[in-house]
Amino acid sequence: MQPLTNRSKQVVKKEMTFAEKLYLPAIFGGMIITFKNMFRKSATVQYPEVKRDMSPNFRGQHVLKRDENGAERCTACGLCAVACPAEAITMNAAERKKGEEGLYREEKYAANYEINMLRCIFCGLCEDACPKEAIFLTDRIVPTEFDRDDFVYGKDKLVEKVNERIDVTKRQTPEVLEFKKNKSLSHNKI
Repeated sequence: MQPLTNRSKQVVKKEMTFAEKLYLPAIFGGMIITFKNMFRKSATVQYPEVKRDMSPNFRGQHVLKRDENGAERCTACGLCAVACPAEAITMNAAERKKGEEGLYREEKYAANYEINMLRCIFCGLCEDACPKEAIFLTDRIVPTEFDRDDFVYGKDKLVEKVNERIDVTKRQTPEVLEFKKNKSLSHNKI
């Protein structure tokens, strides 16, 4: 059998001293590090009483937005589910029935809309892909749960309440906000 390289390393078996056998230098070294860190300021934040400042581009829990009249914006086009690299979004489309014009903005809507928060990587591609500006990532932290099933968020947790609107203007670029002011464009008409 041929060796892989011609290099070799001489290994020397050095005898340990009595102090090294007792591991005293290692213990004292560890105690020195412990005492140094004992009097430093702690990095722990007492959440939820004290909240840490978040970055302005922090991407947290998702929200499905409503329009100015309170109707759901989502038209179940499926572009957010296609754009999701983690395949965390699933939805089923349904046709709007007569009398539901105030509930849904378009004739097609998402009957079921679910996001598996354990799979989601909070990349923001879903909000970039949405043509109706229906889904946004907010600055809210996803609450902890004990069961895996509780991390599958349906429309009951995702759709914003009519009387509790969530401000997402900081997630929109100035170009988009300027575009939305032009009501002559068909995209901005209600």
